[in-house]
Amino acid sequence: MEGGGRMIYLDNAATTELCEEAREAMRPYLEEDYGNPSSIYLFAQRAKGAVEESRRKLSELMGVSPMELYFTGGGTESDNWALISGIESTGKRHIISSKIEHHAVLRSCAYLEKRGFSVTYLDVDERGRVEPAAVLEAIRDETGLISIMSANNEIGTIEPISEISEIAGERGILFHTDAVQAFGQLPLPLGKSRIDLLSASAHKIRGPKGVGLLYMRRGVKLPPYLHGGEQERGRRAGTENVAAIAGFAAAAERAFRTMKERGEKERRMRDYLIRRLTTEIPDCCLNGDPEERLPNNVNVCIRGVEAEPLLLLLDQRGIAASAGSACASGSLDPSHVILALGASREDAYGSLRLSLDERLSREDADRVVSEIKRIADYLRRE
Repeated sequence: MEGGGRMIYLDNAATTELCEEAREAMRPYLEEDYGNPSSIYLFAQRAKGAVEESRRKLSELMGVSPMELYFTGGGTESDNWALISGIESTGKRHIISSKIEHHAVLRSCAYLEKRGFSVTYLDVDERGRVEPAAVLEAIRDETGLISIMSANNEIGTIEPISEISEIAGERGILFHTDAVQAFGQLPLPLGKSRIDLLSASAHKIRGPKGVGLLYMRRGVKLPPYLHGGEQERGRRAGTENVAAIAGFAAAAERAFRTMKERGEKERRMRDYLIRRLTTEIPDCCLNGDPEERLPNNVNVCIRGVEAEPLLLLLDQRGIAASAGSACASGSLDPSHVILALGASREDAYGSLRLSLDERLSREDADRVVSEIKRIADYLRRE
């Protein structure tokens, strides 16, 4: 590794390291109680009990009923289920979403458009905020579903979900929020809002990959998205991933228990990084809302510096970061989120996302800033 030193991991918005609590919670269902929860023998029923106990723990953390939670294969499946089955359940043909949603939502919307549904993609302001007034203006008689994310995965902007859910609820419109980035990072307003559907994922909160959940408010009746067995009360077919579900609940307990203290630590380091990067690197500006943003999200645009070579050189120096955009066919596409803020394609190519956790030290942050400054200066001279 060029540059020396241990790796500094700054891509926690993409995935996180499995925590010890999750690892230990998973172990029995990988090694001993590995039975199929649908079987009747004792150690299979212990597995079934673990699924239901995990559901109970998660429901208590979220302040909802266990009967309102359904386990899925991850945030993407939850989003697809909410969007596709959600609009079909209403009998209506119009959806409202935003231009900065995760691709799991945007591509579900594109799929529905091919099937004859209509989608309004709302603009956002220069901070990435969806205005509730714009949601209200976009509603039609045929609007059956509104889907706005809780917090953006690239720029960290927190959306006014309580206000938007009220607008939807007062008009009898289903409201879904992709809370994959917000879950375990921010208090969720489920008890104080009119959210009908909410997606979450374990691997963003130091749980295992391959498991998520869909919160479905009591009274909301979504048809199954996957067909087969009668798992998840007949709503989601497929043998339950018992170990991952147990790990999800354990990681969520840790995330909710440490949320306040962890968030304060992350916020301090986030603001420190933003301040140093934007003041010490010429033509470096912050993307997203400076105040209403996830505590662990830094996203900056460094003009005249493309993200791809910057990321590769950071990697050589032991720093793992992201551009916050998908790498396809070996080329880095400009972020649709940054473009939606009104940035040029050149600026969108230069966006850099650093998503940290509470373990980032001041010493590590100083090393990150130093390396980014050095590499940006080098790339600008090339």
